[in-house]
Amino acid sequence: MSSNPKPTSKFSAMFAAIVIPLVLVIGIIVYRFILGSASNFEGGNPEGHPLQGNYLGMMYKGGVLVPRVLIGAFLLVWTVFFERIFTLMSAGGKATTQHFIRKVQQYLTDGNVDSAIAECDAQQGSVANVVRAALERYKEVEKAPNMDRDQKVLSIQKEIEEATALELPMLERNLVILATLSSVATLIGLLGTVFGMIRAFSAMATTGAPDAVQLSEGISEALINTALGISTSAFAIVFYHYFTTRIDGMTYAIDEAGSSITKTFAARHKLNS
Repeated sequence: MSSNPKPTSKFSAMFAAIVIPLVLVIGIIVYRFILGSASNFEGGNPEGHPLQGNYLGMMYKGGVLVPRVLIGAFLLVWTVFFERIFTLMSAGGKATTQHFIRKVQQYLTDGNVDSAIAECDAQQGSVANVVRAALERYKEVEKAPNMDRDQKVLSIQKEIEEATALELPMLERNLVILATLSSVATLIGLLGTVFGMIRAFSAMATTGAPDAVQLSEGISEALINTALGISTSAFAIVFYHYFTTRIDGMTYAIDEAGSSITKTFAARHKLNS
């Protein structure tokens, strides 16, 4: 079984360290130059009121957490989504997993292990990597004179477990980011909401007539933080469950292929004994 790291694995390993600071910087840039563009405000002044119906200008008034955290968190969720899509598409191989497993089963039934290994090389992907490792052990133990059938079957099963243990971390990497943001983004949004409400109530507490500008900006800050926090959390939850479902499907395919290999070996070895 090959232990050489794949380029996708190396990229995934560096992903969090590179992307998290990057999206925070991008979030600040978006806040400053897109949301804070003079064209979004009355009189071209970002310190004034946003144009009526201009949501970019409204978001600009969302307070300190919007540029520093929430926009970055929102971008991070989508970045993880596309990174995981790319990784899982690569891990799935070139053909459908069901078609690949059927072909491997057919080759093993015919006793053609080398063709089954060649099919793994053509398929590529995580399932094919595990199946190939099992088939290589299949060939090794088939010629081992000092092992009985049960020992050979256990050896194949152990190889499948070890190969699976190497592949699964690559599939699950970075999902912790989605799991974390699914709850943390809402809390950060609520924190921004609290800041906005403090600002609004401070405007109402002024002597004489309340400061209408500060009051409206405080309410705007509260609502924008709530909206960004909830939307970021919602996307993170949906994406997390989508990816875990796909990974569970791959794990099931690996179990199915491993069971088929061990059963085929046990049946052939019994017939030949």
